[in-house]
Amino acid sequence: MSAAPDRSDSPVIVLRGRKVVGGVAEGEALVTRQTISGWGGVNALQGTIIEARHELRGVSFKGKVLVCPGAKGSSGWSVAFHTARLAGTAPIAMIFNEMTTKIALGCVVMRVPSITQLDRNPLDVIETGDWVKVDADRGIVEVRKKVRAAASASDSGVTAPRA
Repeated sequence: MSAAPDRSDSPVIVLRGRKVVGGVAEGEALVTRQTISGWGGVNALQGTIIEARHELRGVSFKGKVLVCPGAKGSSGWSVAFHTARLAGTAPIAMIFNEMTTKIALGCVVMRVPSITQLDRNPLDVIETGDWVKVDADRGIVEVRKKVRAAASASDSGVTAPRA
């Protein structure tokens, strides 16, 4: 688990949900609005999404808090994500909307804190890069928003030179 970046001036957003797998973990969020296919959709040894049309194709979930709507495809989730755990490339926690046996078993074999059925849609609250603490034992997700870049030149009233 990496150290939390200094976001002390960032307010904490608290979501409450249902534990799938207990434990506590915190880290940077990786968010997708697309479901993830375990078998054929991830490279477990590299910890990356490989599904051809997925918005996160080529992106690593290693050491991230993976936030997604749920799982799709066959029961290969458990094999793929168990392999990711053994390879050291698994996410450190999972937050998802739709509970299925595929994703639940994937979370169990990864042994990562996992929460579902939150009081707010996590896909509307959490963005990639936000710092997220998952306390599955208490059913709580704490979100600290990523500090966004300073206002662009156009927002500050400065006119960019014309080419």
